[in-house]
Amino acid sequence: MSKRTIDDFIRERKELIENMSRYCGQDAKRFFHLDSQVYKDGALSAKMKELLGLVASLVLRCDDCINYHLVNCHENGISDEELAEALTVGLIAGGSITIPHLRRAYAGWDELKKGGKV
Repeated sequence: MSKRTIDDFIRERKELIENMSRYCGQDAKRFFHLDSQVYKDGALSAKMKELLGLVASLVLRCDDCINYHLVNCHENGISDEELAEALTVGLIAGGSITIPHLRRAYAGWDELKKGGKV
Protein backbone atom coordinates (compact mmCIF):
# COMPACT_ATOMS: atom_id res chain seq x y z
CA MET A 1 0.00 0.00 0.00
CA SER A 2 1.45 3.36 -0.98
CA LYS A 3 1.44 6.20 1.51
CA ARG A 4 0.02 9.51 0.34
CA THR A 5 1.96 12.36 1.89
CA ILE A 6 0.85 15.90 2.65
CA ASP A 7 3.09 17.05 -0.20
CA ASP A 8 1.27 14.63 -2.52
CA PHE A 9 -2.05 16.00 -1.31
CA ILE A 10 -1.02 19.62 -1.90
CA ARG A 11 0.29 18.89 -5.38
CA GLU A 12 -2.70 16.78 -6.40
CA ARG A 13 -5.19 19.32 -5.00
CA LYS A 14 -3.57 22.13 -6.99
CA GLU A 15 -3.72 20.09 -10.21
CA LEU A 16 -7.34 19.06 -9.61
CA ILE A 17 -8.41 22.63 -8.87
CA GLU A 18 -6.76 23.88 -12.08
CA ASN A 19 -8.50 21.17 -14.10
CA MET A 20 -11.86 21.69 -12.42
CA SER A 21 -11.66 25.46 -12.97
CA ARG A 22 -11.61 24.89 -16.72
CA TYR A 23 -14.97 23.12 -16.59
CA CYS A 24 -17.06 24.21 -13.64
CA GLY A 25 -19.55 26.99 -14.02
CA GLN A 26 -19.97 30.32 -12.29
CA ASP A 27 -22.20 28.91 -9.53
CA ALA A 28 -19.54 26.41 -8.45
CA LYS A 29 -16.90 29.13 -8.54
CA ARG A 30 -19.10 31.29 -6.30
CA PHE A 31 -19.31 28.44 -3.81
CA PHE A 32 -15.51 28.05 -3.77
CA HIS A 33 -15.10 31.81 -3.27
CA LEU A 34 -17.56 31.75 -0.37
CA ASP A 35 -15.70 28.82 1.16
CA SER A 36 -12.42 30.73 1.11
CA GLN A 37 -14.05 33.85 2.58
CA VAL A 38 -15.66 32.01 5.49
CA TYR A 39 -12.28 30.99 6.93
CA LYS A 40 -10.94 34.55 7.20
CA ASP A 41 -10.77 36.47 10.49
CA GLY A 42 -14.11 37.77 11.72
CA ALA A 43 -15.83 37.45 15.08
CA LEU A 44 -13.92 34.16 15.22
CA SER A 45 -10.25 34.13 14.31
CA ALA A 46 -9.07 32.33 11.18
CA LYS A 47 -7.19 30.00 13.52
CA MET A 48 -10.38 29.04 15.38
CA LYS A 49 -12.30 28.61 12.12
CA GLU A 50 -9.65 26.22 10.78
CA LEU A 51 -9.92 24.15 13.96
CA LEU A 52 -13.69 24.07 13.52
CA GLY A 53 -13.27 22.99 9.91
CA LEU A 54 -10.83 20.29 11.01
CA VAL A 55 -13.25 18.93 13.60
CA ALA A 56 -16.13 18.90 11.10
CA SER A 57 -13.91 17.14 8.54
CA LEU A 58 -12.91 14.49 11.07
CA VAL A 59 -16.52 13.85 12.04
CA LEU A 60 -17.46 13.62 8.34
CA ARG A 61 -14.43 11.32 7.79
CA CYS A 62 -13.11 13.24 4.78
CA ASP A 63 -9.34 12.72 4.57
CA ASP A 64 -8.89 15.35 1.85
CA CYS A 65 -10.77 17.88 3.98
CA ILE A 66 -8.75 16.90 7.04
CA ASN A 67 -5.51 17.43 5.11
CA TYR A 68 -6.74 20.77 3.78
CA HIS A 69 -7.49 22.02 7.27
CA LEU A 70 -4.29 20.54 8.71
CA VAL A 71 -2.26 22.56 6.20
CA ASN A 72 -4.23 25.70 7.07
CA CYS A 73 -3.94 25.01 10.80
CA HIS A 74 -0.18 24.72 10.38
CA GLU A 75 -0.08 27.98 8.43
CA ASN A 76 -2.14 29.66 11.19
CA GLY A 77 0.28 28.60 13.92
CA ILE A 78 -1.91 26.06 15.69
CA SER A 79 0.00 24.42 18.54
CA ASP A 80 0.21 20.67 19.09
CA GLU A 81 -1.95 21.10 22.17
CA GLU A 82 -4.65 23.05 20.32
CA LEU A 83 -4.66 20.46 17.55
CA ALA A 84 -4.94 17.59 20.04
CA GLU A 85 -7.85 19.19 21.89
CA ALA A 86 -9.71 19.95 18.67
CA LEU A 87 -9.19 16.43 17.31
CA THR A 88 -10.35 14.99 20.63
CA VAL A 89 -13.60 16.95 20.27
CA GLY A 90 -13.95 15.41 16.81
CA LEU A 91 -13.28 11.94 18.22
CA ILE A 92 -15.95 12.39 20.89
CA ALA A 93 -18.46 13.78 18.39
CA GLY A 94 -17.70 11.25 15.67
CA GLY A 95 -16.98 8.16 17.75
CA SER A 96 -14.54 5.34 17.24
CA ILE A 97 -15.21 5.19 13.49
CA THR A 98 -13.08 8.34 13.19
CA ILE A 99 -9.97 6.67 14.66
CA PRO A 100 -8.38 5.71 11.29
CA HIS A 101 -8.84 9.32 10.13
CA LEU A 102 -7.45 10.56 13.43
CA ARG A 103 -4.32 8.44 12.93
CA ARG A 104 -3.81 9.84 9.43
CA ALA A 105 -4.42 13.39 10.72
CA TYR A 106 -1.64 13.03 13.28
CA ALA A 107 0.65 11.52 10.64
CA GLY A 108 -0.06 14.49 8.37
CA TRP A 109 0.56 16.94 11.22
CA ASP A 110 3.84 15.23 11.98
CA GLU A 111 4.84 15.53 8.33
CA LEU A 112 3.99 19.24 8.28
CA LYS A 113 6.02 19.82 11.44
CA LYS A 114 8.99 18.04 9.87
CA GLY A 115 8.96 20.39 6.92
CA GLY A 116 6.23 19.20 4.58
CA LYS A 117 5.73 21.78 1.86
CA VAL A 118 2.95 24.18 2.65
